[in-house]
Amino acid sequence: MRGIGIDFGTTNSVIAVADDAGEVHAMRWPSASGLTDAFRTALAFRAGTVDGTRQTFSCAGPEAIAWALEPADNQRFIQSFKTHLASQAFRETRIFGRKFLLEDLIAMFLGHLTEKGGLPEGLAFDRSMHIAAGRPVIFAGDRADDALAVARLTAAYDKAGMQSSELVYEPLGAAYWYARHLQSPQTVLVADFGGGTSDFSVMQFDRQDGRLIAQSLAHDGVGIAGDTFDYRILDHVVAPRLGKHARYRSFEKWLPVPQHFFAAFSRWHQLSLLKGAKILADLEAITDAADEPEKLGDLRTIIDHDLGLELYAAITEAKARLSVESEADFRFDRAGVALSTRITRRDFEAWISHDLHQINVTMERTIVTAGLKDSDIDAVFMTGGTSYVPAVKRLFSERFGADRIHIGNAFQSVASGLALVARDRAMANAPP
Repeated sequence: MRGIGIDFGTTNSVIAVADDAGEVHAMRWPSASGLTDAFRTALAFRAGTVDGTRQTFSCAGPEAIAWALEPADNQRFIQSFKTHLASQAFRETRIFGRKFLLEDLIAMFLGHLTEKGGLPEGLAFDRSMHIAAGRPVIFAGDRADDALAVARLTAAYDKAGMQSSELVYEPLGAAYWYARHLQSPQTVLVADFGGGTSDFSVMQFDRQDGRLIAQSLAHDGVGIAGDTFDYRILDHVVAPRLGKHARYRSFEKWLPVPQHFFAAFSRWHQLSLLKGAKILADLEAITDAADEPEKLGDLRTIIDHDLGLELYAAITEAKARLSVESEADFRFDRAGVALSTRITRRDFEAWISHDLHQINVTMERTIVTAGLKDSDIDAVFMTGGTSYVPAVKRLFSERFGADRIHIGNAFQSVASGLALVARDRAMANAPP
């Protein structure tokens, strides 16, 4: 009996397959740097003409990123669409005149994800197999509509031909992966740090007749994770160098540059929203009357050249270095915009202190909801890229002790555990 786990993430997506023997295998995709087992959650569209007929072409993952780095006139790039699942405000988008619902975009992405990947010989992605499709405990967004998000995600999998899929909490998948070799009972706190959300689960595991028995005691989450930490760097380091604190003269008064120009930076892909003719005209007029016109000119260049992806890549690189070094250089040099500065880990941790507090509050709430105390937790399993941030690791090690902390593969833990969940449930539902 086999099972498939799909971790459809904000930044990256992963697929794993559990074979008949219970061994888990990761799907891999081609990229410019070789095979990768983490597929970027991105879509790119280009319009063209074939034999006199106007057509729209699409790609996903590494290929979509390559398109984005070499923009064409008739191109549209979409990333982080998972963050809109619970938003009532996002109804549809139009790409070269064609209407797409959010579930249409996700279904298209899932098609690329499953069709372009490869598995070891003897294994194949079979849509009729039992599929455990990951979902966050709490969907991202200030006014997140959980029911709407679940309905959209379910519809997307149906449209992609995966009617056998079942939505499963992502930290449950991570918990399964941690517990696969346990031989004695354990109560485990799972912390799954994604791009858009940090999710927590408290699970009890035991072995009965050689089978892993899992009981969920509590789940919770918060819409703060890796993307939030990236934005803190941008807000404190980059935005001031692009005119965030500049002023402009209007009717003999000095006024602050409107902050909506910088609010779009909260998600780099929102920068395209600033490319409207009126907004660009307003920015040009403000730049002409500003006390720091060169900084606002750099902002205009970043918008004009669609450099949001590369700007955030530089930020992510600096953040990653801060996980292993006490200081890191941030450098960005594209299209005549040169930004550089040194960031200390101490400053970075000050910028994310409120976010860490919210993560801690959510983790505490999960344990209380489970009816437990810290001393009842036998192990803490942390997964996701943000689990490597020293301040995050310290938050947990100081509370539970370093000996109880276990850190899993940043990308593979959730999908691999989901594959085991799918296999277990397929076996439980199989006819005798």
